[in-house]
Amino acid sequence: MTVRNLNFDQFALLEFKDRIAGPQNVLADNWMASTSVCNWIGVSCGILHKRVIALNLTSMNLRGTIPPHLGNLSFLLSLDLSSNHFYGHLPKELGQLRHLRILQLSYNRLNGEIPSWLGNLQRVRRLQMKNNYFTGTIPETLVNISNLEILNLGLNQLSGQTIALSNNSLSGSLPNDMCQHLPKLEVLYLHSNELSGNIPSSMGKCSNLKNLSLSLNQLTGIIPRSISNLTQLKELYLGFNNLEGQIPDEIGNLLGLELLNIQAIKGLTGQIPTSIFNISSLKTIALSNNSLSGSLPNDICRHLPKLEVLYLHRNELSGNIPSSMGKCSNLKNLSLSLNQLTGIIPRSFGNLTQLGELYLGFNNLEGQIPEEIGNLLGLELLNIQAIKGLIGQIPTLIFNISSLKTIALSSNSLSGSLPNDICQHLPKLEVLYLSQIPSNIFNSTTLEEIDLFNNKLEGNLPPITNPPKLEILLLWRKKLSGNIPNSIFNASMLKELDLAHNLFSGPIPKTLGNLRHLEWFRIKNNNLITGSSTDHEWSFLSSLTNCRNLSTIDVSGNPLSGVLPTYIGNLSKSLQYFYASNCELQGIIAMEIGNLTNLLLLQLGYNKLSGLIPASIGGMRNLQGLFLSSNKFGGPISESLCGLERLYEMYLGLNKLHGSIPSCLGNITSLGYLYLDSNKLSSAIPSTLWNLKDILEIDLSSNHLHNSHAIDVGNLRSLLKLNLSRNLLTGDILSSFGGLQTLVSLDLSNNILHGYIPESFDGLISLEFLDLCNNNLSGVIPKSLEKLLYLKYFNVSFNRLEGEIPSEGCFSKFSSTSFMKNYALC
Repeated sequence: MTVRNLNFDQFALLEFKDRIAGPQNVLADNWMASTSVCNWIGVSCGILHKRVIALNLTSMNLRGTIPPHLGNLSFLLSLDLSSNHFYGHLPKELGQLRHLRILQLSYNRLNGEIPSWLGNLQRVRRLQMKNNYFTGTIPETLVNISNLEILNLGLNQLSGQTIALSNNSLSGSLPNDMCQHLPKLEVLYLHSNELSGNIPSSMGKCSNLKNLSLSLNQLTGIIPRSISNLTQLKELYLGFNNLEGQIPDEIGNLLGLELLNIQAIKGLTGQIPTSIFNISSLKTIALSNNSLSGSLPNDICRHLPKLEVLYLHRNELSGNIPSSMGKCSNLKNLSLSLNQLTGIIPRSFGNLTQLGELYLGFNNLEGQIPEEIGNLLGLELLNIQAIKGLIGQIPTLIFNISSLKTIALSSNSLSGSLPNDICQHLPKLEVLYLSQIPSNIFNSTTLEEIDLFNNKLEGNLPPITNPPKLEILLLWRKKLSGNIPNSIFNASMLKELDLAHNLFSGPIPKTLGNLRHLEWFRIKNNNLITGSSTDHEWSFLSSLTNCRNLSTIDVSGNPLSGVLPTYIGNLSKSLQYFYASNCELQGIIAMEIGNLTNLLLLQLGYNKLSGLIPASIGGMRNLQGLFLSSNKFGGPISESLCGLERLYEMYLGLNKLHGSIPSCLGNITSLGYLYLDSNKLSSAIPSTLWNLKDILEIDLSSNHLHNSHAIDVGNLRSLLKLNLSRNLLTGDILSSFGGLQTLVSLDLSNNILHGYIPESFDGLISLEFLDLCNNNLSGVIPKSLEKLLYLKYFNVSFNRLEGEIPSEGCFSKFSSTSFMKNYALC
């Protein structure tokens, strides 16, 4: 009997295998009828009866539908098909799995409504179907699953009134008796929806609830006092709603609470209940961005030995900062900024030795920054900005906190000078808000890295003497102006130099070659030029040939003009990335560029380059990205480019290329993006392109291309975008288009296509954009296209279509311009 039943399980799994595919075909090679099903990958059997009890195929990149045969695995306890590419509806036969405890189908492409038969699985404890394409409402039958502990239906397209989960567009109010049938529920996530109405007082009946999240909705009314009955609660999220009133004192009854988050509710007024500060289990209190008032209790930290995070910023709190705050010895993040706090910064802050982030800015404090702040040796962020009453010098001990990454002390009334060795003990400093660059910041003999990203620095760079250990200088996204000082090149050990996104002007210094250890050079998006008006070649590249470890050059977005010199081929063999787009480059690309055999990416788009695309580029066997769009290249596409066997992106659009598309491009199986649009190509589209099974986007639009056979794209199962518009294509549109279930955009407009719109188009379940206008299509618009849930743009104008225009589903939002100039559409 056991063998026969096990064979029954084997038959069900073999039927399942026949309906799916995978890139390595793991199941096909392993699930063999000649071996025991209990030894198959992903299959577990019971010890006694040897029946299949678990099927775990998560993250195996499998594609296909879930067959009804899985419903015959009558002993199955756990089914996990998450993180694959399964699509279609759930078969009703799964409702026969009466022993099932765990059902995990998240991160697939399943669609349709959530079936009501799920309510038959009364032993299920974990039901997770997050991140699919389910629609409709959550069935009421789910309340029959009395053992349910975790229910996660987030990131779907669910609608209607429901008790269910996060990141959807759920609307309506919560049922008044929502907890009546869920006595064992432990986790309830309803955040990031459009729920409205009050929080029902019956919520207090979910007595086993441990995690409750109602944040990011449109809930109104007050916070019900009955929440205090949730004595098992560990995490409570109510923020980002339209609630009003006060925080009930009864919150203090939640003696096991570890996290309290009631942020961003402007209607929340009154004082913070002191009972909250008596919950000794609390690790996080987040009450920021409200309208809370009053002062902080003097003994605020007396009963909070575990508190790690306290966010009270953006309220209307007043009074002094209690000195007892120093007793929260485990505090890691403290934010009191943007209130109306007065008095001094307590010296007891020096006792918060676990503190990583401290925000006190934008208050009415006064006095000096206490020296005891220097005791916070693990501090990574110090923000005491915009306090006009803050006077005196910056304590030098602050500059000894080696863990500091951010110091923000601008817009105060601080005085005195900065220490000469400001950076000696700040090896991790990334953000420095002092309203100006200290003149001596580059003089340190120990400084190895300067990263002032995301500062508000402006003006000229101070001189750089000879910092012997400086290896990294990152000053991007500032408003730094003037010339790049030659003194930068005194930092002879520099490996990374990033001055991008500034206002630097003038020539790029020719002394770059002094930085012989340079690996990363980025000056994109400035106003730099190559040199004098007679310097038509990029002479600074000549100096960079001395940098033999160089891996990245990015000079894009500068008005450099001129031509690429032949000595570009003399750059370091280690060069992997060369960016020079939008630089007003002219002339041809020198053949010598082919010497850069380790290049991974070549970006020369949006220039005025002309001539032929050098055949020598085809020798860059490691190239993964070729970007030559928006230039003036002419001639044919060289077949030598077919040698780029690792190429992932080819952008040659918006040029003047003519002739044929080399059929050998279809041999570059690594291609993910192929853009040949807006040229003068005039051949038949090679059928080899339709063999690129892993390609994601193809754009051949705005050429003079034709087809010798009907275009068959049935193999392009990963395709996201196909644009063949504005060509000379003829013949029928094949039904194989309907198999492209990942396709998001399809443009076949402005051709000479005829025949019918295939009924199979209803299989384009991911489609958002469909343009078939200006062809000779006839027949009717298939009514089945109403099922395309994501279709946002649809155009079949200027054809020969007739019959009734579909009106349901996505068609309810398309205007008459989508259908105009046809024979007899109505």
